[in-house]
Amino acid sequence: MKIDLTDTTAGKINKALVQGRRAIGTPAVGMVLTLVIVTDEENAYDAIKAAGDASREHPSRTLVVIKRHARSPRDRHDTRLDAEVRLGSDAGAGETVLLRLHGELADRADSVVLPLLLPDAPVVVWWPVDAPPVPARDPLGSLAQRRITDAYAVEEPLRELAARADGYEPGDTDLAWTRLTPWRSMLAAALDQARTEVLSAVVESEAENPSAELLARWFCARLGVPVEQVVTAGPVVTAVRLRTADGEIHIDRPEGPVARLSIPGQPNRVLALKVRTTAELIAEELRRLDPDEAYAAALHTAIIAPPPRAESEAG
Repeated sequence: MKIDLTDTTAGKINKALVQGRRAIGTPAVGMVLTLVIVTDEENAYDAIKAAGDASREHPSRTLVVIKRHARSPRDRHDTRLDAEVRLGSDAGAGETVLLRLHGELADRADSVVLPLLLPDAPVVVWWPVDAPPVPARDPLGSLAQRRITDAYAVEEPLRELAARADGYEPGDTDLAWTRLTPWRSMLAAALDQARTEVLSAVVESEAENPSAELLARWFCARLGVPVEQVVTAGPVVTAVRLRTADGEIHIDRPEGPVARLSIPGQPNRVLALKVRTTAELIAEELRRLDPDEAYAAALHTAIIAPPPRAESEAG
Protein backbone atom coordinates (compact mmCIF):
# COMPACT_ATOMS: atom_id res chain seq x y z
CA MET A 1 0.00 0.00 0.00
CA LYS A 2 1.33 3.44 -0.95
CA ILE A 3 0.04 6.85 0.10
CA ASP A 4 1.41 9.98 -1.62
CA LEU A 5 1.36 13.27 0.29
CA THR A 6 2.36 16.54 -1.39
CA ASP A 7 3.30 19.70 0.52
CA THR A 8 2.51 17.94 3.77
CA THR A 9 3.49 17.97 7.45
CA ALA A 10 4.76 15.43 9.98
CA GLY A 11 1.33 15.41 11.63
CA LYS A 12 -0.39 14.46 8.37
CA ILE A 13 2.20 11.72 7.78
CA ASN A 14 1.54 10.22 11.21
CA LYS A 15 -2.19 10.31 10.48
CA ALA A 16 -1.61 8.55 7.12
CA LEU A 17 0.42 5.83 8.88
CA VAL A 18 -2.41 5.14 11.32
CA GLN A 19 -5.05 5.12 8.58
CA GLY A 20 -2.90 2.91 6.37
CA ARG A 21 -2.32 0.33 9.10
CA ARG A 22 -6.07 0.16 9.75
CA ALA A 23 -6.78 -0.22 6.05
CA ILE A 24 -4.51 -3.25 5.69
CA GLY A 25 -5.67 -4.74 8.99
CA THR A 26 -2.53 -4.23 11.12
CA PRO A 27 -3.39 -1.49 13.63
CA ALA A 28 -0.67 -2.50 16.10
CA VAL A 29 2.71 -0.90 15.46
CA GLY A 30 5.00 -3.75 16.58
CA MET A 31 8.21 -2.06 15.41
CA VAL A 32 11.48 -2.55 17.31
CA LEU A 33 13.35 0.58 16.16
CA THR A 34 13.41 3.55 13.82
CA LEU A 35 15.92 3.42 10.97
CA VAL A 36 16.66 6.81 9.43
CA ILE A 37 18.35 6.67 6.01
CA VAL A 38 19.92 9.91 4.78
CA THR A 39 20.57 9.67 1.05
CA ASP A 40 19.98 11.18 -2.38
CA GLU A 41 17.66 10.16 -5.19
CA GLU A 42 20.40 8.23 -6.99
CA ASN A 43 21.09 5.89 -4.07
CA ALA A 44 17.64 5.82 -2.48
CA TYR A 45 16.33 2.74 -4.31
CA ASP A 46 19.20 0.45 -3.27
CA ALA A 47 19.14 1.72 0.32
CA ILE A 48 15.36 1.23 0.64
CA LYS A 49 15.61 -2.29 -0.78
CA ALA A 50 18.39 -3.21 1.65
CA ALA A 51 16.44 -1.78 4.59
CA GLY A 52 13.30 -3.63 3.49
CA ASP A 53 15.16 -6.94 3.37
CA ALA A 54 16.77 -6.26 6.76
CA SER A 55 13.35 -5.43 8.25
CA ARG A 56 12.34 -9.09 7.97
CA GLU A 57 14.73 -9.69 10.85
CA HIS A 58 14.24 -6.29 12.51
CA PRO A 59 10.72 -4.88 11.89
CA SER A 60 11.24 -1.15 11.91
CA ARG A 61 9.90 2.19 10.81
CA THR A 62 12.22 3.36 8.05
CA LEU A 63 12.40 7.10 7.40
CA VAL A 64 14.21 7.91 4.14
CA VAL A 65 15.43 11.52 4.15
CA ILE A 66 16.10 12.86 0.65
CA LYS A 67 17.31 16.45 0.70
CA ARG A 68 16.46 18.60 -2.31
CA HIS A 69 18.65 21.65 -1.71
CA ALA A 70 17.79 24.88 -3.52
CA ARG A 71 19.71 25.38 -6.76
CA SER A 72 18.71 29.02 -7.21
CA PRO A 73 17.36 31.88 -5.05
CA ARG A 74 13.90 31.18 -6.45
CA ASP A 75 14.08 27.55 -5.27
CA ARG A 76 14.75 28.66 -1.69
CA HIS A 77 11.22 29.99 -1.51
CA ASP A 78 9.86 26.58 -2.56
CA THR A 79 10.12 25.13 0.94
CA ARG A 80 7.93 22.09 1.28
CA LEU A 81 7.79 18.46 2.37
CA ASP A 82 6.60 15.72 0.02
CA ALA A 83 6.15 12.23 1.42
CA GLU A 84 5.37 8.71 0.28
CA VAL A 85 4.08 6.28 2.90
CA ARG A 86 4.58 2.56 2.20
CA LEU A 87 2.92 -0.18 4.21
CA GLY A 88 2.36 -3.91 3.92
CA SER A 89 4.12 -5.74 1.08
CA ASP A 90 5.54 -2.46 -0.22
CA ALA A 91 7.58 -1.97 2.98
CA GLY A 92 8.96 -5.42 3.85
CA ALA A 93 8.13 -6.37 7.43
CA GLY A 94 7.92 -2.79 8.64
CA GLU A 95 6.75 0.55 7.32
CA THR A 96 8.62 3.05 5.15
CA VAL A 97 8.23 6.79 4.72
CA LEU A 98 10.09 8.66 1.99
CA LEU A 99 10.62 12.28 2.97
CA ARG A 100 11.63 14.68 0.21
CA LEU A 101 12.69 17.97 1.76
CA HIS A 102 12.72 20.96 -0.59
CA GLY A 103 14.36 24.34 -0.19
CA GLU A 104 15.36 25.60 3.25
CA LEU A 105 13.61 22.64 4.88
CA ALA A 106 16.49 20.44 3.72
CA ASP A 107 18.66 22.15 6.33
CA ARG A 108 16.19 21.35 9.11
CA ALA A 109 15.62 17.65 8.49
CA ASP A 110 15.70 16.88 12.22
CA SER A 111 12.56 18.98 12.78
CA VAL A 112 10.71 16.75 10.31
CA VAL A 113 12.13 13.43 11.51
CA LEU A 114 11.72 13.99 15.26
CA PRO A 115 7.87 13.81 15.33
CA LEU A 116 7.99 10.61 13.24
CA LEU A 117 10.28 8.60 15.53
CA LEU A 118 8.69 5.64 17.28
CA PRO A 119 8.22 6.43 20.99
CA ASP A 120 10.51 4.58 23.42
CA ALA A 121 12.33 2.77 20.59
CA PRO A 122 16.02 2.97 19.58
CA VAL A 123 17.02 5.14 16.64
CA VAL A 124 19.65 4.17 14.06
CA VAL A 125 20.84 6.59 11.36
CA TRP A 126 22.49 5.26 8.20
CA TRP A 127 24.29 7.30 5.55
CA PRO A 128 24.71 4.92 2.55
CA VAL A 129 27.14 7.24 0.75
CA ASP A 130 28.12 10.69 1.98
CA ALA A 131 28.23 11.10 5.75
CA PRO A 132 28.85 14.26 7.79
CA PRO A 133 32.38 14.82 9.18
CA VAL A 134 31.22 14.04 12.74
CA PRO A 135 28.06 11.89 12.56
CA ALA A 136 27.30 12.21 16.29
CA ARG A 137 27.14 16.01 16.02
CA ASP A 138 24.94 16.02 12.94
CA PRO A 139 21.37 17.11 13.79
CA LEU A 140 20.02 13.73 12.67
CA GLY A 141 22.95 11.74 14.05
CA SER A 142 22.45 13.28 17.48
CA LEU A 143 19.01 11.62 17.65
CA ALA A 144 20.49 8.12 17.28
CA GLN A 145 22.01 5.48 19.53
CA ARG A 146 23.77 3.97 16.51
CA ARG A 147 25.24 5.74 13.46
CA ILE A 148 26.25 3.75 10.36
CA THR A 149 28.52 5.01 7.57
CA ASP A 150 30.19 3.23 4.64
CA ALA A 151 33.74 4.18 3.67
CA TYR A 152 33.60 1.72 0.76
CA ALA A 153 30.95 3.82 -1.02
CA VAL A 154 32.98 7.04 -1.34
CA GLU A 155 35.66 8.05 -3.84
CA GLU A 156 38.54 8.18 -1.33
CA PRO A 157 37.92 5.40 1.22
CA LEU A 158 41.14 5.78 3.21
CA ARG A 159 40.63 9.51 3.61
CA GLU A 160 37.09 8.71 4.77
CA LEU A 161 38.48 6.35 7.43
CA ALA A 162 40.75 9.13 8.67
CA ALA A 163 37.70 11.41 9.00
CA ARG A 164 35.80 8.66 10.83
CA ALA A 165 38.68 8.32 13.29
CA ASP A 166 38.89 12.09 13.90
CA GLY A 167 35.14 12.41 14.49
CA TYR A 168 34.50 9.11 16.25
CA GLU A 169 31.97 8.95 19.08
CA PRO A 170 30.67 5.79 20.85
CA GLY A 171 27.83 4.42 18.73
CA ASP A 172 29.57 5.06 15.40
CA THR A 173 30.30 2.15 13.07
CA ASP A 174 31.08 1.60 9.40
CA LEU A 175 30.00 -1.13 6.98
CA ALA A 176 33.63 -1.52 5.93
CA TRP A 177 34.13 -2.98 9.43
CA THR A 178 30.94 -5.06 9.29
CA ARG A 179 32.20 -6.77 6.12
CA LEU A 180 35.06 -8.19 8.19
CA THR A 181 32.95 -10.11 10.71
CA PRO A 182 33.30 -13.53 9.00
CA TRP A 183 37.03 -12.97 8.47
CA ARG A 184 37.62 -11.98 12.09
CA SER A 185 35.57 -14.92 13.37
CA MET A 186 37.49 -17.45 11.27
CA LEU A 187 40.87 -15.96 12.13
CA ALA A 188 40.07 -15.94 15.85
CA ALA A 189 38.94 -19.59 15.65
CA ALA A 190 42.09 -20.53 13.72
CA LEU A 191 44.32 -18.92 16.35
CA ASP A 192 42.43 -20.74 19.12
CA GLN A 193 43.21 -24.03 17.38
CA ALA A 194 46.83 -23.26 16.51
CA ARG A 195 47.72 -21.76 19.92
CA THR A 196 50.97 -20.29 18.69
CA GLU A 197 52.61 -16.88 18.68
CA VAL A 198 51.89 -14.67 15.66
CA LEU A 199 55.03 -12.95 14.36
CA SER A 200 53.60 -10.91 11.47
CA ALA A 201 50.60 -10.71 9.14
CA VAL A 202 49.84 -10.12 5.47
CA VAL A 203 46.50 -8.77 4.18
CA GLU A 204 45.77 -9.09 0.45
CA SER A 205 43.00 -7.02 -1.13
CA GLU A 206 42.04 -4.69 -3.93
CA ALA A 207 43.69 -1.27 -3.78
CA GLU A 208 42.38 1.35 -1.35
CA ASN A 209 40.02 -1.11 0.31
CA PRO A 210 38.83 0.24 3.68
CA SER A 211 37.99 -3.23 5.04
CA ALA A 212 41.54 -4.41 4.39
CA GLU A 213 42.85 -1.27 6.09
CA LEU A 214 40.70 -1.90 9.17
CA LEU A 215 41.69 -5.58 9.24
CA ALA A 216 45.38 -4.62 9.21
CA ARG A 217 44.79 -2.12 12.01
CA TRP A 218 42.88 -4.78 13.98
CA PHE A 219 45.88 -7.12 13.80
CA CYS A 220 48.11 -4.32 15.08
CA ALA A 221 45.67 -3.45 17.88
CA ARG A 222 45.10 -7.04 19.04
CA LEU A 223 48.39 -8.77 18.22
CA GLY A 224 50.89 -5.91 18.12
CA VAL A 225 52.63 -7.34 15.04
CA PRO A 226 53.78 -5.71 11.78
CA VAL A 227 51.33 -6.04 8.89
CA GLU A 228 52.13 -6.05 5.19
CA GLN A 229 49.41 -5.02 2.73
CA VAL A 230 49.48 -6.58 -0.75
CA VAL A 231 47.33 -5.31 -3.64
CA THR A 232 45.38 -7.92 -5.66
CA ALA A 233 42.54 -7.81 -8.17
CA GLY A 234 39.94 -8.27 -5.42
CA PRO A 235 37.06 -8.33 -4.77
CA VAL A 236 37.41 -6.86 -1.29
CA VAL A 237 39.80 -8.90 0.92
CA THR A 238 41.16 -11.94 -0.96
CA ALA A 239 43.63 -13.51 1.49
CA VAL A 240 45.16 -13.26 4.96
CA ARG A 241 48.40 -14.88 6.08
CA LEU A 242 49.50 -15.04 9.71
CA ARG A 243 53.14 -15.99 10.07
CA THR A 244 53.68 -17.89 13.32
CA ALA A 245 56.48 -19.72 15.07
CA ASP A 246 54.98 -23.03 13.86
CA GLY A 247 54.25 -22.06 10.26
CA GLU A 248 51.72 -20.01 8.35
CA ILE A 249 47.97 -19.75 9.00
CA HIS A 250 46.41 -18.89 5.65
CA ILE A 251 42.86 -18.02 4.55
CA ASP A 252 42.56 -17.63 0.79
CA ARG A 253 39.44 -16.43 -1.07
CA PRO A 254 40.51 -15.31 -4.55
CA GLU A 255 36.93 -15.27 -5.90
CA GLY A 256 33.49 -16.69 -5.28
CA PRO A 257 31.84 -17.67 -1.97
CA VAL A 258 34.38 -20.30 -0.91
CA ALA A 259 37.64 -19.87 1.02
CA ARG A 260 40.41 -22.30 1.96
CA LEU A 261 41.89 -22.40 5.44
CA SER A 262 45.35 -23.78 6.12
CA ILE A 263 46.68 -24.33 9.68
CA PRO A 264 50.10 -25.90 10.36
CA GLY A 265 49.80 -29.56 11.25
CA GLN A 266 46.13 -29.81 10.20
CA PRO A 267 44.44 -30.77 6.93
CA ASN A 268 43.25 -27.92 4.71
CA ARG A 269 39.57 -26.99 4.95
CA VAL A 270 37.02 -25.38 2.68
CA LEU A 271 34.91 -22.63 4.28
CA ALA A 272 31.89 -20.60 3.20
CA LEU A 273 33.01 -16.96 2.97
CA LYS A 274 30.87 -15.02 0.52
CA VAL A 275 30.77 -11.29 -0.09
CA ARG A 276 27.62 -10.33 1.81
CA THR A 277 24.86 -8.04 0.58
CA THR A 278 24.16 -4.61 2.03
CA ALA A 279 20.93 -5.96 3.55
CA GLU A 280 22.89 -8.62 5.43
CA LEU A 281 25.35 -6.02 6.69
CA ILE A 282 22.59 -3.70 7.90
CA ALA A 283 20.77 -6.59 9.58
CA GLU A 284 23.96 -7.45 11.48
CA GLU A 285 24.43 -3.87 12.64
CA LEU A 286 20.83 -3.64 13.85
CA ARG A 287 21.40 -6.62 16.17
CA ARG A 288 23.53 -4.50 18.49
CA LEU A 289 23.07 -0.95 19.70
CA ASP A 290 25.97 -0.76 22.15
CA PRO A 291 29.32 0.87 21.23
CA ASP A 292 31.62 -1.34 19.16
CA GLU A 293 34.87 -1.13 21.10
CA ALA A 294 36.76 -3.41 18.70
CA TYR A 295 35.92 -1.09 15.80
CA ALA A 296 37.00 1.95 17.80
CA ALA A 297 40.32 0.31 18.69
CA ALA A 298 41.03 -0.67 15.08
CA LEU A 299 40.01 2.74 13.78
CA HIS A 300 42.46 4.53 16.08
CA THR A 301 45.42 2.13 15.71
CA ALA A 302 48.27 2.90 13.33
CA ILE A 303 49.56 0.05 11.18
CA ILE A 304 52.96 -1.29 12.19
CA ALA A 305 54.98 -1.52 8.99
CA PRO A 306 57.17 -4.58 8.44
CA PRO A 307 60.94 -4.02 8.44
CA PRO A 308 62.43 -3.27 5.01
CA ARG A 309 63.67 -6.27 3.13
CA ALA A 310 67.43 -6.52 2.66
CA GLU A 311 68.51 -6.24 -0.95
CA SER A 312 70.40 -9.23 -2.30
CA GLU A 313 74.08 -8.59 -2.95
CA ALA A 314 75.09 -8.32 -6.58
CA GLY A 315 76.89 -11.36 -7.97
